[in-house]
Amino acid sequence: MSKSLVALIGRPNVGKSTLFNRLVGTRTAIVEDVPGTTRDRLYGTCEWLGLEFGIVDMGGIWFQSQADQESGAHRENLQKFHDPIYAQIEIALAEANVILFLVDVKEGLSPSDERIARLLRRHQKPALVVVNKAETEERVLAAAEFWRLGLDEPHPVSALHGDGVAELLDQLVPQLEAESAVAAKAPGLEIAIVGRPNVGKSSLLNSFLQEERAITSAIPCTTRDPVDTEIVYHRQRITLIDTAGIRRRGRVERGIEKYSVLRSARSIDRAQVCLLMLDAQDGVMAQDAHIAGMIEERRKGVILLVNKWDAIERDEHTMLEFEKRVRSDLKFLPYAPLVFVSALTRQRVHRILPLALEVQAARTTRVGTGPFNQLLQKAYLSGAPPSRNGQPLRLYYGTQVHVAPPTFVIFVNNSKLVHFSYERYIENAIRQELPFLGTPISLQFRTRSRSGRNGPGA
Repeated sequence: MSKSLVALIGRPNVGKSTLFNRLVGTRTAIVEDVPGTTRDRLYGTCEWLGLEFGIVDMGGIWFQSQADQESGAHRENLQKFHDPIYAQIEIALAEANVILFLVDVKEGLSPSDERIARLLRRHQKPALVVVNKAETEERVLAAAEFWRLGLDEPHPVSALHGDGVAELLDQLVPQLEAESAVAAKAPGLEIAIVGRPNVGKSSLLNSFLQEERAITSAIPCTTRDPVDTEIVYHRQRITLIDTAGIRRRGRVERGIEKYSVLRSARSIDRAQVCLLMLDAQDGVMAQDAHIAGMIEERRKGVILLVNKWDAIERDEHTMLEFEKRVRSDLKFLPYAPLVFVSALTRQRVHRILPLALEVQAARTTRVGTGPFNQLLQKAYLSGAPPSRNGQPLRLYYGTQVHVAPPTFVIFVNNSKLVHFSYERYIENAIRQELPFLGTPISLQFRTRSRSGRNGPGA
């Protein structure tokens, strides 16, 4: 992630590979007048105005209606490679900082160009419209038609002859510098993927990346060391930590596996949010509860993921019944959101990262002293406080002293009067008003004289 990346996209045969070769300075990409020639992503490096950045070329984007209009070998070629190329394009769009959207001025604005423009708007990535094959003054003027895409000022170039390419790079470099500055300022979020061996942790990482970047295997403990993968998601830097599976202490063999378990525990320490993966085929095992306890003890944000949901028979009641069992077995994590996923088919995987960002936002939430004391007063009046030897518990006031996790100090007349059940009652009252999704909260009760203060229990 240290080097910015520019992705070249567009319809087949608009000159992406020609521009790629010109930018990297070598004839690396195959250039032919046959749609679908480039099937895989092809990476190169370009330097301009002292900035070095990566370039990725890939197959042209076409739609089924285009394939239907072709005949013979061209039609067969388009249909055969459509899905793999489209998957590669999605990956490049996800990892690129800026997009160069190539169009063909000779053919003019096409419905496919407009559909690609809508795709780019959905990804919300900076995009420069590059109007290729503008070798004449007449074609340069005709480039104005592409204003209708609603993306950016069209930049007429000739990738074949080099006309306008320098001017294009002059516009590209400030975009890359701006994106790098945003990414550098964005606070990083570290997410640890944890669970028993062979529950699909590496498969989930691959599913996030939409490519095989981690080794997957049906053999338990394939992943020995935590593997860090940094991505930028909605301008947020996220580090995904794929950890080795954690076994019960008595079953950890000496040597490599012992140290991989230690590293996994350290990964939980590093992370702000943990994705605890459960196996839908096994249900909640004792080791799952042990790992959940490690996360809770370290006061980390947590999301429960029931993986391999595609592998079990189910009806309209299965999900609800499974959730009840999970909540019962992991009742000390009532605040953890639960998502049923399949890392293999990517079912509901798209929900996980947005949810992790919500959990992190909850971990760093600050509550004003005024609103918090109003909440305390409401809870105090709604539930009878405990008492001992005729002395009732009185709540004077409270305030938040820390975030990550949110920590509140509540001043009382005698902290020894606070029973754990009443502490749980206060926590539940807080969560009714402030859910603190996926994050534990810490309550500290301290003895203090009233000193004239008017609090909830005054």
